[in-house]
Amino acid sequence: MIIDKDTVDKIAHLARLELAEDETEKMIGDMNKILGFMDKLNEIDTTGVEPLVYMTDEINVLREDVVKHEITHEEALQNAPKHDDNYFLVAKVIG
Repeated sequence: MIIDKDTVDKIAHLARLELAEDETEKMIGDMNKILGFMDKLNEIDTTGVEPLVYMTDEINVLREDVVKHEITHEEALQNAPKHDDNYFLVAKVIG
């Protein structure tokens, strides 16, 4: 597969990117290099090789979540830049 300007424009649109003409040309080169590397990997014979699921054989051992130091409601609000008697005050982010 060869990446051309139309393909880069379509991918940029899907990714909501605006690329300048020189950026588009650089992207064409970069994406073609990536696909060339993938073609090289496809040439390798992987017959009999087990798929790699995890990088190590280690088993993840999780520790108990233990509260070591509790603070009061008032102590929590003390370090807040803005607060009222009960809540943290933050800028509105949803219109």
